[in-house]
Amino acid sequence: MPTTTLPPGAEAYQAKDYKSELKPIWCPGCGDFGVVQAIYRALAAIGRPPHEIAFISGIGCSSRIPGYTTAYGFNTVHGRALPIAQGIKLANPQLLVLAAGGDGDGFSIGGGHIAHAVRRNIDLTYIIMDNQIYGLTKGQLSPTSPRGLRTASSSYGSMEDPVNPLLYVLGYGCRFVAQGTPADMAQLGSLIEEGIRFPGFAFINVQSPCVTYGEPDSQLKVQKQRMRTLESLGHDPTDRIKAMDLAQHYATDLYTGVFYRDPNPPPHFGEYVAERQANIGAARERERVLDLFQPAS
Repeated sequence: MPTTTLPPGAEAYQAKDYKSELKPIWCPGCGDFGVVQAIYRALAAIGRPPHEIAFISGIGCSSRIPGYTTAYGFNTVHGRALPIAQGIKLANPQLLVLAAGGDGDGFSIGGGHIAHAVRRNIDLTYIIMDNQIYGLTKGQLSPTSPRGLRTASSSYGSMEDPVNPLLYVLGYGCRFVAQGTPADMAQLGSLIEEGIRFPGFAFINVQSPCVTYGEPDSQLKVQKQRMRTLESLGHDPTDRIKAMDLAQHYATDLYTGVFYRDPNPPPHFGEYVAERQANIGAARERERVLDLFQPAS
């Protein structure tokens, strides 16, 4: 687990410092209670003051999370957390930016945004709370619902294969991909911390069960029995091909840990922007500024 070295005179923050006065109103037993606690722990380990953190979300049960923190929060419309988070990070690169949402929010109407956040390699952390159901709207099929699942919107069972979130982002070239569960809050907190520290776009899929509409075999007690850490399997997180192989077990096995971490991450998008701004700022002639946008010869 990464360690934190505070500069001389810096204030040490505790998990409680990131907890707002709002009381979570999730259903008792919801996995999101554990997720927000893991986020508090990760932020305390990072040590940034709350006013230097921006937490962006979409719409859904999991998207309530920004209100339960003392960071700056922004609830966007459904599926649009990533565009807003990217804009905030580019406008104020010094902010630590987190984005959160559910599997419906992230992989349905918001699915197209993930590809572009990945390819730009914006320096932010995207946390998906994946419960394989639309919980807020009373239990309809979501993009990650398994084939055959009977719900309010699929009386005879789903006829579609689910989206595999891990393969989805790995296929687009995401440089940090991890999966955790509130059944192991210590590990989940460490994964979120590691994702925040990674220099570029980081994706963390959290198997966070819906206690009201979720399947019995997806609940926390069962997860504790099913989960296997990638570390215990001897997985090398710098091996992208092996990461994609393990990710194919998303629907059948609960593997937790870092699937892939680029051992040599390139400059992230914000660094390229800063370089371009410096070049433009140094240019004195209009022709020189226009030259910056011409294809390299």
